[in-house]
Amino acid sequence: QVQLVESGGGLVQAGGSLRLSCAVSGRTSSIYSMGWFRQAPGKEREFVGDVGRISGNILYGDSVKGRFTISRDNSKNTVTLQMNSLKSEDSAVYYCAARMARSAATAAHVYNYWGQGTQVTVSS
Repeated sequence: QVQLVESGGGLVQAGGSLRLSCAVSGRTSSIYSMGWFRQAPGKEREFVGDVGRISGNILYGDSVKGRFTISRDNSKNTVTLQMNSLKSEDSAVYYCAARMARSAATAAHVYNYWGQGTQVTVSS
């Protein structure tokens, strides 16, 4: 089992920044990669980014490239999502997820464990 707890969400003005963190516990050594997804009301869950636990390889969704940065700290079992130049369309619940095997990183269904989510609201 893997447990994920997100923190750092909140309300920010357009153009501002927020930093989300995901604390990971449990079978961390079995994790293949960590991902971030978001879901706005009435919309499908959207891929934000993914980072390989060992490789450190990072993949970003098209809508956040150049604005968001993912990082991981295996010694602290944390994954961070730095969000800059936020837009109103970035408002959503953001989820941290763990993938236990190599697969298509952008597909939500391949992630095995999910956090409870944290709300990000960007005011225009």
